[in-house]
Amino acid sequence: MHADDRQAEGSCGEGGRAEGAHSDGVGLGGSGSEGSNGGEVRPESSAPEGARSEGSNFGDGYGDASEDSHPELAHPQDSRRHGPPPRGPLTVLAQPPSLVPLLAAGALRSPFKRPAATADFPRTRLVLPTVRVDLARLAAYERVCGFPTGEDALPVTYPHVLGFPLAMSLMSGRGFPLPLLGLVHTSIEITRYRELAATGEYELTVYVDGLAPHRRGTEAAVVTELRVGEEVVWESVSTYLARHRTEGTARERDRERHEPLPGVDEWRLAGDIGRRYAAASGDRNPIHLYPLTARLFGFPRAIAHGMWTAARCLAAHGTPQAVLVRAEFRAPVLLPGTVTYAANGERFELCGGDRVHVTGGVHPLT
Repeated sequence: MHADDRQAEGSCGEGGRAEGAHSDGVGLGGSGSEGSNGGEVRPESSAPEGARSEGSNFGDGYGDASEDSHPELAHPQDSRRHGPPPRGPLTVLAQPPSLVPLLAAGALRSPFKRPAATADFPRTRLVLPTVRVDLARLAAYERVCGFPTGEDALPVTYPHVLGFPLAMSLMSGRGFPLPLLGLVHTSIEITRYRELAATGEYELTVYVDGLAPHRRGTEAAVVTELRVGEEVVWESVSTYLARHRTEGTARERDRERHEPLPGVDEWRLAGDIGRRYAAASGDRNPIHLYPLTARLFGFPRAIAHGMWTAARCLAAHGTPQAVLVRAEFRAPVLLPGTVTYAANGERFELCGGDRVHVTGGVHPLT
């Protein structure tokens, strides 16, 4: 799960204050793609009904997230379409799968994968019917990402953490055509329909929505849905890129330089942010932990989790209760390091010098 160390176009504006040297300023197996983990397979007819989205196209990394220079958010009704869940068997899990064996199994299977946009992929939907949040882990997540603590509300990015083991179960399985090693998390689009209580009970559903050609390889779209009863209250689409030689069939878009956003704050990031986020989220990918483990994968130092950078920006930006959020991961953030958070209206960026690490936007639902 390597990151793309490319130079992004544009840069953040100057300005902001130092956040301080502390980091508050702010895993991956299974025996098959179904990730049964002792679960029960239900036929399609027993699937819970609810809305789902078809949106944008692991490793929590960085890559050629989009052909656009920055994500201009369309009106939510234009970018998200609701409808019944996709057809395919449901596998109901008794508990979340463990991330460490998933990572090991995915790594062992990676050399034998042959990625292609036309490849078959698992249609299984993994369902965790009863999800309750560990409030101690939630508080640790809120602290490392900069969200307020002690409130009976989930941060807008936290359901991704809850669904991550299920996504890894699918992507590390035999039936998933893209290799887990080298897979890059390029973007995430989140829709939260209302406030989510930290003390609530939820149902999680995760599935692969499809594969698509990319000018650098093949992208997979993974959907996560959070329900209360029959109601979808939160959903996301993450795109993951496997790089490989292509026939040049993916559509190219012209890259345009965009004006940098005005700098709002400067964050000095401590070297332990990756370890602290890993402890809170469960994502213990070695590229995020120590310089030595990161060097094994080609990085000079540990890099921040892509989802930490998105969460940190959203904590600084603020989000309404009903909201559409999009973030694109463009270049790795080396730890320790200094970055500039920039924002203007609905748009935000995270930059270091002339390099744009993350771009995104926040759009209220009306």
